[in-house]
Amino acid sequence: MPHTASRYLAEGPRVGIRHFTYEDGAEFTARARQSKQLHQPWLFPPDSESAYLAYAGRLIEDRTKAGFLVCEKDGEPGDGAIAGYININNIVEGGFLCGALGYGAFAHAAGRGLMREGLNLVVDHAFGPMRLHRLEINAQPRNTASLALARSCGFRREGFSPKMIYIDGDWRDHERWAITAEMRASG
Repeated sequence: MPHTASRYLAEGPRVGIRHFTYEDGAEFTARARQSKQLHQPWLFPPDSESAYLAYAGRLIEDRTKAGFLVCEKDGEPGDGAIAGYININNIVEGGFLCGALGYGAFAHAAGRGLMREGLNLVVDHAFGPMRLHRLEINAQPRNTASLALARSCGFRREGFSPKMIYIDGDWRDHERWAITAEMRASG
């Protein structure tokens, strides 16, 4: 039987992760519009073609960023549908080897465990082929779903940062969570 290359960078039982492409814009923005109620006031993913092109362009072209789409694998409802996204921002090389994670599930995939599987794949990819040492998540204290996802994937709470990130017209408090390659290897 001939081997066919996977379209994913990594895959689990139900999802695969792959990089953003410009061609994903129509599906991504439609899912972002359908998910506004789920995302706000936490997230504001691009929901128009022009906003998506600018957003994807930064993830595709900027070496300090890596964007991953979490996609349902064949046989799942939606067959290849984008379930969510996970970005590694502010990647620092040298002695730091760290990046900051941001993520969001789309409404049709929320609560199904797909993002947990996807985040675990991204963490393994970051500590494997990307050769990072540490990943951080900053989440607003009332964003219980985001905090639960960080906890379920082995991140530890490291602290609280008042007025850390400017979101939707105000400086928002955030909890800081992190995981290192050593934590992952021993976990």
